[in-house]
Amino acid sequence: RSLVSLNHRDHRKIAVIDGKVGFTGGINIADEYINMRERFGYWKDSAVMISGQAAWNLSVIFLQLWNFSARTDEDFSSFFPWHEKECQSASDGFIQPFADSPTDNENVAEHVYLHFINNAKDYLYIETPYFIVDDSFVSALILAAKSGVDVRLILPHKWDKKLVRRISRSYYRELTSGGVRVFEYLPGFMHSKVFLSDDKAAVIGSINLDYRSLYHHFECATCLYKTSSIKKIRSDFDSVFADCKEIRLEDCSSNPFVTIWQSFLRIIAPIM
Repeated sequence: RSLVSLNHRDHRKIAVIDGKVGFTGGINIADEYINMRERFGYWKDSAVMISGQAAWNLSVIFLQLWNFSARTDEDFSSFFPWHEKECQSASDGFIQPFADSPTDNENVAEHVYLHFINNAKDYLYIETPYFIVDDSFVSALILAAKSGVDVRLILPHKWDKKLVRRISRSYYRELTSGGVRVFEYLPGFMHSKVFLSDDKAAVIGSINLDYRSLYHHFECATCLYKTSSIKKIRSDFDSVFADCKEIRLEDCSSNPFVTIWQSFLRIIAPIM
């Protein structure tokens, strides 16, 4: 196996019950994710529960990876829960679970995130535990901010990886100079992966803003548009901002040695 393929790990978080109810988001099965055990302070995470035909999409995503991993070609149709009667779940806006795979040439996650950035009109709020992206992604965020969009990025204050913290913070000066508001979550570790824009649309899933998630991992998320849950996501963001420290331009280190070290780390960022 190639060194690249060894990095193709399954980072998805999916639980589906009978193909009718599904859960996905950033939450793994471990005590720290529900704060039964403390690691890096309070652990903030997010997930979404969906039902009806949208949950069947999560079943298909799971079964596709099962076939890929087990090298089988199992027929999915036998798992479909509405052969004999129609799905009775009421519509609640547009709900679209989606998957990203490193085995094809489609950067689905990156394209979804860029679409959110480029189409935001009023505001764009982002929660992510890591920020290790290329220049085009940074440029898109800054262009949105300069176009009048209230762009806010929430990252952890207590990090789980020191090197990743150094790289993520290396973007702070460029982002704040370009009008992007950067916040750090003071109670602990921000593990949520959420995009929210204009009180209309959101993405919740497993996809971090780093090279591994965007290009090397099996990932998944759910797009929500004009669903009743959008208000709850906005309310959650508002409560999180109250527990954050905003990073000002003067907070960004101008030490030349730190700048050189961060520049070097940005070079090796694609392998992080």
